[in-house]
Amino acid sequence: MVKHYYEKGYSISMICKVLGISRSSYYKHQKRVKPEKEKRDEQLCELITEYHTTFDGILGYRRMTIFINRLNQTNYSEKYIHRLMKYLNIKARIRRKKVNRKKSKPDYTKENILNRNFKAERPNEKWLTDITEFSIPGDSRKLYLSPIMDLYDNSIIEYNISFRNNNQIVFKMFDNARKKYPDAKPIFHSDRGFQYTSKIFKNKIEQAGMVQSMSRVGKCIDNGPMEGFFGTLKSEMFYGKKFKSLEELKEKIIEYITFYNEKRFQKGLKCLTPFEYRNQALQIA
Repeated sequence: MVKHYYEKGYSISMICKVLGISRSSYYKHQKRVKPEKEKRDEQLCELITEYHTTFDGILGYRRMTIFINRLNQTNYSEKYIHRLMKYLNIKARIRRKKVNRKKSKPDYTKENILNRNFKAERPNEKWLTDITEFSIPGDSRKLYLSPIMDLYDNSIIEYNISFRNNNQIVFKMFDNARKKYPDAKPIFHSDRGFQYTSKIFKNKIEQAGMVQSMSRVGKCIDNGPMEGFFGTLKSEMFYGKKFKSLEELKEKIIEYITFYNEKRFQKGLKCLTPFEYRNQALQIA
């Protein structure tokens, strides 16, 4: 507090008057040697404030702890970082609830082979997919994101963004994923959206030698990790933001997915990013 007033150019007499202290107390404070704990608190408060701004307010205390420890080779506890964030009144933005979609009559359906077993032992063992939509004020159009998540490392291995929610947004994404991983034969899990229950997509799955799995009707938790990714993406880069156009929003989604894959540390991945964790496994293989 004293330093703040001094840097603003106030005289010592004015500082003492505003703070209600004597000149002797002021000089005593100036000569005071700060304890190491206080110095560390101040340094961490500066880091927390910096990371909160740099990462656009997406870091709660758990993820803030991961980022501080990874980027500074430290080992602070979540409890310690949480206390400092409360002192600074810094917290992550709140996530909104998912809006339910309209249902469609499928050409065919598959059983829930995945059965909420979201653990994978190796890359390309289990893939999840879904579609989420975006809209902004002043534009009657909608933007649709169709990604594939690998459950081994939670990475988004392929995605497609379109202004139309049609078969092509899914078919193009799937074809690109096959080109990237031609030998992959994962369990491919989705909801019962019309793209995944079409005969054309059924043939694509069979030609790829994959096993198709579908969530039960009205059971979003059957595709929990994919739903979780959509919630994270929207809370961290969409909700509370203003975009000039859907084209600008599209570019921000692309930027975020790159950030998510390459720079966003995850506690469940030993505090590595999805691509770091994935590349370690692929190098061993």
